[in-house]
Formats: sequence, structure tokens, C-alpha cells
Amino acid sequence: MLSRTLSAYLCFAVAAFAGDAPKRIVSLSPNVTEMLYGIGAFPDLVGISDYSTYPPEVKDLPSVGGWHTPNLEKLLALRPGLVIADDGQANFFQDKIRDLGFPVLVVPSRTVADIYTAIGELGRVTGRTEGAERLVTATRDALARVSRRTAGLRKATVVLIVNRTPGTLRDLYTATDTSFLAELVQVAGGRVVAPKVARGYDRLSKEDLLAINPDVILDFIHGSESPLAGDPMAAWKEMPELRAVRNSRVYGVQEDYVPHASQRIAETATRFARLIHPEAK
Repeated sequence: MLSRTLSAYLCFAVAAFAGDAPKRIVSLSPNVTEMLYGIGAFPDLVGISDYSTYPPEVKDLPSVGGWHTPNLEKLLALRPGLVIADDGQANFFQDKIRDLGFPVLVVPSRTVADIYTAIGELGRVTGRTEGAERLVTATRDALARVSRRTAGLRKATVVLIVNRTPGTLRDLYTATDTSFLAELVQVAGGRVVAPKVARGYDRLSKEDLLAINPDVILDFIHGSESPLAGDPMAAWKEMPELRAVRNSRVYGVQEDYVPHASQRIAETATRFARLIHPEAK
């Protein structure tokens, strides 16, 4: 049952999104916030989600909660004309938001092609189609430049760890070859190796890791304030038999944009290339 405060705001709910481009947008994903900024629609934002850090101006916007736990009372207080989420999070809450009468746009986020599609859809719905086209072109061109730098170099085998128990190698989760992060590793001159699964991320056992025995391990540590921050080699010393550990090719990746399916994939690919192929110019 809705709280009294939540019920009081129901009169502001809209039945559907149609007609003119919405001027009060709430973004529930850092990915979406970054793309809206990139196409020139940032002035239309009235609310964001936690973990949005780019552009710096997001600090001036109210947050409506976590990635899969938006606060409905805060959302209603903002009276959005449109709520936007990505397809990795939308199933957690989109029906609840629609039940309140707010239109929800869900954009794809699983592959690089999805990111281009999402940018185009955001451009269409906000009336910034030209900005979206420019952003897609700039992102494609930036990825192509990275790819040219690593062309002809040996494809290093890479494991990209996206989560683990802090201080240990327990509960390892890896990006698989169906994720956009694997595509970026490919652009950067590497090849993600992981057990074959349909989804983009999966659990990785130590036995699987030993069988893969990658050249490079990229260990995403979720920012400098994360419990995983610090020297990643400290945990990986548990497995000195791994080639990447033996050759000191375990790299902590703490840039917060790395997991974001937005135009900032160009920055991620550049970062990956510098780690996988430092010899590339």
C-alpha cells in the first residue's frame, strides 16, 4: 500500500508520454545520464540515481535512490514527464512506476550496438536527433582509433573480473564474450576468455580460471573508495601458478565509467589498450 505522502503526489502522475519532448526527465541509470549529457539533453534532467558521477553537474541534481531500488516517493515529488532506465535494471521496478502513471523508456545496454541504439532512441525522444547522431559518430570513430593502434598485435587472452569478495579470490564474477566489455577488450587488442554462457556476466571458479590461464587479468575494483581498492596483486598471490600473476600482469581498474554502457566506452577501450598493450602507440 502506498504511504500517505506517496498518495498525495498521485495527482501529478501522467498517463502516457506523447507529443512534445519531455522537459522533466528522471534517469535511473548512470549510463543514461551520461548519454543524455552527450546528446545535449542534460538540461531536461530533474533527477538521477545513485552512482551517477558524470558530468560533474550531477552533484546538483537530487537522487531518487539506487540502481534497482528507486524511492517512489522521491520520484513522485519530481513529477517527471519521462523516466528512463536501461534493460539491465528495468525489470526490478518498471511496472511499479508505470502503475503510478509515469511513462518509462527502457533502452538497451548489453552490447556496443545496443549503446548506439540507446543513444539514437534518447535523441529521438528528447528531440536531439542531431546530437545523438554526432555522439554515435564520435564514439565509433574513437573506438576505431583504438582498434587501429592495436591492429596486428597478438591478441592477449584476458579475464575481466567484475566482482569478488574483498581481499580474497572467492565469489569471482567475470565478463563473458557476450558482454560489451568483452567487445571493448577485443578493440583494445585482447580476447576475453571465460566459460561459454548466454549472459554477459557469470561466476568463475578457480578451476575454470586455472584452465583458462590468461595472459592478463583486469580486476575491476569499483573506484578508489571500494573495499576492493588497493594493490590487486595482494589477493591474486593466492594463485601464483597463473601466467598473469607470475608475469605481474594483474591490473586494477578503478575508473567508475568502466561498467557504464554509454559513449564513455571509448575511454574504457583506451584504458584497456594501455593495460593490455602498453607497447602500442
